[in-house]
Amino acid sequence: MYVVATPIGNLEDITLRALRVLGEVQVIAAEDTRTARKLLNRYDIKTRLTSYFEHNKKNKLPMLLETLEEQDIALISEAGMPGISDPGYELIKGAIGKGLQVVVVPGPSAVTTAVAASGLPADQFIYLGFLPRKKGEKRRLLESVSGEPRTIVCFESPYRIGDSLEAVL
Repeated sequence: MYVVATPIGNLEDITLRALRVLGEVQVIAAEDTRTARKLLNRYDIKTRLTSYFEHNKKNKLPMLLETLEEQDIALISEAGMPGISDPGYELIKGAIGKGLQVVVVPGPSAVTTAVAASGLPADQFIYLGFLPRKKGEKRRLLESVSGEPRTIVCFESPYRIGDSLEAVL
């Protein structure tokens, strides 16, 4: 199984290795098939596509693990690295549990891109993933890192960013 990073904004940010792998595998498991199709069409890649996202991953997991016994699969998220705040962890863990080889094809990362562009110290940072939706959980998480001297990175939905910025303050 190949875990393939995909562009986080500009389709030209895909690596040559990622393009080769996406063209060579038998199946691509994609978080968002519409976004994946744009990328694949841009580079004339005809590989079979199947969806693998938050709401179908439990149903798709056994089928994908079975497919991996016979065929190579590339796992991609909508943008960035699968398994990092995106679906993929369970499939990666399942493949490793079956003794199957998991190969990561590195590329764009929203976490390191944000740190590099922030102007904040980048020699060490803590990544919190997406902030909890519930106010109490969010408050407890933020309080737990309030004295942290390292740069703190978290993701947030554009619909909740105002509430989260207030919670940070």
